[in-house]
Amino acid sequence: MIEKLRKHKKILIRIGLCLLAVVLVMSLTSRYLAYKFKPLVKAQIKELVLRSTDSLYHIEFSGIRMNLLTANAALTGVKVIPDQRIFKKLIASKKAPNNIYHLELEKLEIRNFHLYTFLRHRKLNITELRLDHPDVVMTNQQFAFNEDKPPRPNTSPFDYISEYLKEFSIHTINFNNISFKYINNNGLKPQADSVKNLNITLKDYLIDPHSSVDKKRLYLLKDVVINLNNYTFATPDSLYHIRLNQLDFSASSGKLNIQSLAVIPRYTEMEFGKSLGYSKDRYEIQMSDLSLEGINLPLYILKQELFAKEMTVANGSVKVFNNKALPKLIREKIGRFPHQLLQRVNGKLSIKKLNLSNIDISYSEYDNDSQQKGTITFENTSGSFSNVTNTSKDKAKNPWMTADLTTYLMGRGKLNVGFKFNLDAKDGAFSYSGILGEMDGRVLNRITRPLGMIAIKSGEVKRLEFQVDANDRVANGRMKFEYNELSVNLLKKEAGENRLVRQGWMSFLANAMILNPNNPSKEGELVTAVIHEERARDGSFFHFIWKSLFQGIRHSVGVTEEKEQKIKTQIAKFEQMKHDREARQARREKRRLLRERLQRERLKTRKSH
Repeated sequence: MIEKLRKHKKILIRIGLCLLAVVLVMSLTSRYLAYKFKPLVKAQIKELVLRSTDSLYHIEFSGIRMNLLTANAALTGVKVIPDQRIFKKLIASKKAPNNIYHLELEKLEIRNFHLYTFLRHRKLNITELRLDHPDVVMTNQQFAFNEDKPPRPNTSPFDYISEYLKEFSIHTINFNNISFKYINNNGLKPQADSVKNLNITLKDYLIDPHSSVDKKRLYLLKDVVINLNNYTFATPDSLYHIRLNQLDFSASSGKLNIQSLAVIPRYTEMEFGKSLGYSKDRYEIQMSDLSLEGINLPLYILKQELFAKEMTVANGSVKVFNNKALPKLIREKIGRFPHQLLQRVNGKLSIKKLNLSNIDISYSEYDNDSQQKGTITFENTSGSFSNVTNTSKDKAKNPWMTADLTTYLMGRGKLNVGFKFNLDAKDGAFSYSGILGEMDGRVLNRITRPLGMIAIKSGEVKRLEFQVDANDRVANGRMKFEYNELSVNLLKKEAGENRLVRQGWMSFLANAMILNPNNPSKEGELVTAVIHEERARDGSFFHFIWKSLFQGIRHSVGVTEEKEQKIKTQIAKFEQMKHDREARQARREKRRLLRERLQRERLKTRKSH
């Protein structure tokens, strides 16, 4: 038994030695062949790049490492460089692409290039191309001859490689942690943008007799997958940081998802304007879920036009704040409505439908008189925008961008509001209309107390309906405001106090002489307010809408110019009466003091005698 074990052991040792010898021989052979193949492979790689790009690009690399046993290779010190001379020739022959690329990286790994298939069938099939930390510069120059060009090459690259290859394919091309720079060369001066930590995966790249006409392929690829994680950059004015987390895009599905997007001010609400030295709207935006569907990637690559069938923004907030206690910067904001700013965007943009879901919107001002902040909120806002575009082609078909939204004013009253924006109007024409349902009017104190110095004691909103046509200069419209049991207190800032105090007599006059406590009145008469608000030239879009609606509300409750003048006259009479009364009291007091003095003098005279 022991003898048998010894024999088996010897046999296993011999087999192991033989296998080791075979592996050693194969390894040495592989290294030898790799050494012999290197010059040939180096030449073939350079030739392949030249031929497949019609000599537009050439590749340079400082070294090559090969392992024929594992069918892996690596290029070091790689540069892919466009030939500007060839590019100019392609422009002259109207065959140039809109984009040219310059690529540099330390190492390019080629994994499993299937040597047997290459030698036997003249097919070069690579499992993976891996490029870590590449620097990519993309320059865009749009040419009219590329208009409406399909995402396929003019001439099949197979024509350039067919002499020595029947097929060339790469299953996966991974660009990891790209430093990407985009240069827009379409204006008077080139404009550059850049992004880092970008990951791109190109799937199933194929050159064969049929791939160039395959409509399911995008530039010979089956798919392009883009990923960007935790990217933050500062705006050009350094007032904000824009933070993006987890962007994912797939060209085959045309879907882009962003986990979160935030616009974060660098300063607090009160410090923001102080850092500038004047009042300015401060924006704070947080969105948790964004998605786009039906993105046309070839159109974006070719012309930097972002086209999407549908976009959804969900679960977020938009906060706008302005410190009105600071000096105003006399800067005209004419031409800065949302639809006007959309037309100024450098790149072309077209989104057929933009959906909003569960968005909280607030507008706040800090008032210099009350020294308090007033806020109006529109909570749980949902709805959709249609025809969000700045392209001439889409505007020619339909020049109107519309919005239908449902929100809750101060989180209480349901408000349905619609907007219509004329995308072609030079004067920024737009209109808006809405209906507000029942709510307790006292919830509006968050904005009426600090900004209007008015506290609503009671009041039930039954229905508020408005329709306004506006442009850069003026808003005109009508409002129907139905309410019951309205009563208010007028407030003032008491010197040395940190709070607002009630003006008793003024409040009495306001309720008795100005306000309509009910609309319709007890006699059934409904006051309809006319809105005519001239826009402050430095006023924002939000401020303009708020002032227009506030004017309609004031007139609806009876605060008209005529009644204000009436109460001013009454107050003047009251002040005069008060002055006269105080004067009479002063005269009486003077006479009393005089009598007391004379009486003291008489007593003093009698005592002296």
